[in-house]
Amino acid sequence: MSTPKKPQRRAILVFVQNRQGVLNKISMLIRRKMYNVETITACKTHLRPGISRLTITLREDRHDKMKQVIKQIEKMTEVISAKELDTDQSFWREVAMVKTEADATHIERLRKQFNFDTLHRQNRGRFIVQIAGTSKEIDDFLHELGREKIVEVARSGFTAIEK
Repeated sequence: MSTPKKPQRRAILVFVQNRQGVLNKISMLIRRKMYNVETITACKTHLRPGISRLTITLREDRHDKMKQVIKQIEKMTEVISAKELDTDQSFWREVAMVKTEADATHIERLRKQFNFDTLHRQNRGRFIVQIAGTSKEIDDFLHELGREKIVEVARSGFTAIEK
């Protein structure tokens, strides 16, 4: 018996007027369409004051359902534009901060394999490190670090930008 395939991760890039409650309205609309939002990241835009940029990730295989959700988002008065990001034409990244109890030798061995920053080090072999990359890179880092050495993990969710 085959295992059911996980739906594909998709990202929607939305530019909105920076007003109170907009993020809630968008997430409620997506929830009403029976989607489970995986991550939402939001920030002010650099060159356009009063405009925010949202990256919303969810899982869905059907292109027509994605188009329908995007059309619904675009109908909202605060939305300037919304579109799905093509995975081949964009970069997707997230950040993870990891509190770990590992010896310095293990951390240095991982540093040769993964690009991360040490944010804090305590005497007893406790480190807080920050790693940025694709979700696979972060998952691989956590796997190599070892479950028994992880105290806590905080992940940011995805942000994405077109090429």
